Amino acid sequence: MTLADKLTASRLVLAPVFFAAYRHGGGLGPVPYLALLWLLFIVIELSDLFDGLAARRSGTVSDFGKLFDPYADVFARVTYFVCFALDGLMPAWVLVLILYRELSINFLRMLLAQRGIAMGARPGGKLKSATYMVAGAASLMLVSAQRLGLLPSLWSPFAVAIKAIYVIAALLAVASFADYFLQFRKLTAPRR
Repeated sequence: MTLADKLTASRLVLAPVFFAAYRHGGGLGPVPYLALLWLLFIVIELSDLFDGLAARRSGTVSDFGKLFDPYADVFARVTYFVCFALDGLMPAWVLVLILYRELSINFLRMLLAQRGIAMGARPGGKLKSATYMVAGAASLMLVSAQRLGLLPSLWSPFAVAIKAIYVIAALLAVASFADYFLQFRKLTAPRR
């Protein structure tokens, strides 16, 4: 495995650790609990940034990496989203829509892989991913404020703002899927 692939694979290891820590780590006390969650969240998100940089710098961009990176992204972010949906921070319908989008994209990628085509990230997918990251960070901020008892008068308005970010993420997920589907159609159209 290249350095880029190792960075990508780290998300597959750290995402279940995040889930376990989020759901069962509360007994650590609020500060160590939140420090662990933030550390995991930041390392996961930075690995997403640095795996692409490492691949481009070392000239190891590959078809495998083009498929592995978005898979690991979804694996990690859906893990956060399940945690936040279980706590009511993320609307369940948004989680379901995002899951449908991600599973459908994976199916399209598998169909293309059968033809020897690796469809990498698209610009709309990158914007959607950035919005997912912002939604996750905002949710973790609210969890942090609640666990530490900070600014309770702002919890409700901040929760509403977070839900709005999730709605935007859902809209971008749908738009991004449409873009991927059009690209899929273009790549699979009969040559004339």
